[in-house]
Amino acid sequence: MADRGGRSALSLALRRLRLRWFRLTDPLLGPVRARWRRSLRLRTMAVTGLVTGFMILVSGAFVLTSVGDDLYSSRRDQVLQDSARATLAAQGQIDASDATDRAAMLALSASVQRVLQDTSSSQLIYVRRQAGQDPAPDALEDFTTSPSLAETVSPELSAAVVRGEAPQHWQAVTLVADDGSQSPGILVASTLTLPAGAGIYDLFIGYSLAETEQTLGFMSRTLGITALFLMLLIGVLVWTISRIVFRPIRAAADASRRLAAGESDARMPLQNDEHFDELSENFNDMADTLQARIDELDHLSEMQKRFVSDVSHELRTPLTTIRLASEVIRSQAKSDDAAGLRAVEVLGTQIDRFESLLGDLLEISRYDAGRVTIETEPTNLVSLTEEVVAGLRPLSESDIEVRVLGGYSSVDVDPRRIRRIVSNLVGNAIEHGEGRPIEVTVDSNAGAVAIGVRDWGVGMDAAGIAHAFDRFWRGDPSRKRTLGGTGLGLAIAREDAAVHGGLIEVWSKIGEGSHFRLTLPWGGGESFVSPIPLVPGDVDPEGGAAGTAAGWLRRTASRWSGERKR
Repeated sequence: MADRGGRSALSLALRRLRLRWFRLTDPLLGPVRARWRRSLRLRTMAVTGLVTGFMILVSGAFVLTSVGDDLYSSRRDQVLQDSARATLAAQGQIDASDATDRAAMLALSASVQRVLQDTSSSQLIYVRRQAGQDPAPDALEDFTTSPSLAETVSPELSAAVVRGEAPQHWQAVTLVADDGSQSPGILVASTLTLPAGAGIYDLFIGYSLAETEQTLGFMSRTLGITALFLMLLIGVLVWTISRIVFRPIRAAADASRRLAAGESDARMPLQNDEHFDELSENFNDMADTLQARIDELDHLSEMQKRFVSDVSHELRTPLTTIRLASEVIRSQAKSDDAAGLRAVEVLGTQIDRFESLLGDLLEISRYDAGRVTIETEPTNLVSLTEEVVAGLRPLSESDIEVRVLGGYSSVDVDPRRIRRIVSNLVGNAIEHGEGRPIEVTVDSNAGAVAIGVRDWGVGMDAAGIAHAFDRFWRGDPSRKRTLGGTGLGLAIAREDAAVHGGLIEVWSKIGEGSHFRLTLPWGGGESFVSPIPLVPGDVDPEGGAAGTAAGWLRRTASRWSGERKR
């Protein structure tokens, strides 16, 4: 358990560190990350480039290593052969000499030095008497052609020469020229045996590898330039291939985007590839099918609109006749015939509902046909709202309060349509308010004027909110309706608000009621912010209701304390 807790803490710490890193680098790397996530082509090119670069790097390193080892081995073999040849020539010169005194030994020394310089390809020569020998009166002094060469002889190389396990010994060293420049080299050691008891001498010949280093550097630069050229060439190749490979995908995306934008003739061209051509044909068949279906639905919708409009107009005449007949029956009904009077009353009520339904259908058909005209005039929405509420109060069991926080200035609207919107919203609140208080708020700001209708009734769930403005939709068809209704009220209200450049929004929650908000811009402006919050202030953001009818009563007591606007 402790180990698991430690791993969890470590994982959490790493996650926090990662999030912090992303936050710090987001201003600089954020667009790159977003582009990386969105573009398959970029990811393909980047991965291909990285893999290719790694392969070129590994191949170049292998080639350089192989060539460098080969050059070094070849140069080493040449150096050893050259040193052996010079050593044999010098030893032959010594063996041919019959020097027995010091003068002859000095002459022999000069002769050996000339032979070494003439035979060897290197002029870096160092000859010294081998350590550990007895003193000899005719021994020669050490000599060298480069003072710095003696400093390059390591103790290990000297010991190997003394042991004499091989004719030659060599060591990689750094040679220092007279001007102080350094270069890699090889130091070859061998021995010379002088006559007349002069003893054994160590011969060191230094060979510079500067030319080999220059050759290797030239090859490195050549390989680097070649690798760069290959990377550029591969980059162009990958870019070209990606354009060719992704062209059908771009064509499909372009065709789908055009089709989604409403271009019914958008089609995907053939790509001269077996699989992509199959994709193009299937896509085009799908587009043809969708277009045919859309045309069919448009035709059916047009027929439906025409049917609703024609039926609504045609029903006007029989409805008028039925109303006249009901008036005649009403006038001839006897006062003592209770059943007849009740039947006449029910007939009149249903005729009124039928007439209201026809009116709504005609209004919807006008909106569908795009033949709606509004007659605007300066209207005080406060007075209009109070008139509508006053007319509905006798029909309501709920206490309806009008809170005026603003909106006193007149606004150019069609008063008939705005009155219909407010009547629909308040009527719905009465229908679903469960007899609880209803609050109607009017407010305004610099950009808009709004009317909100709040009830504490049954409320709606998310599905109900989504369908609240659909035609003929009712949240609970089994509920008893107080004011009648056709199911078209909110649909017409939304169209009435839209024709004024405004909108209707709704907040609702089961058990906490609903809040409908109508917002109209001043002067028909396109950008505005509603002065009334959509979520009521008495709602707890964490899910509970902060107040119900009691809260409404408290607000009623202080409704005149709000700030007056406009």
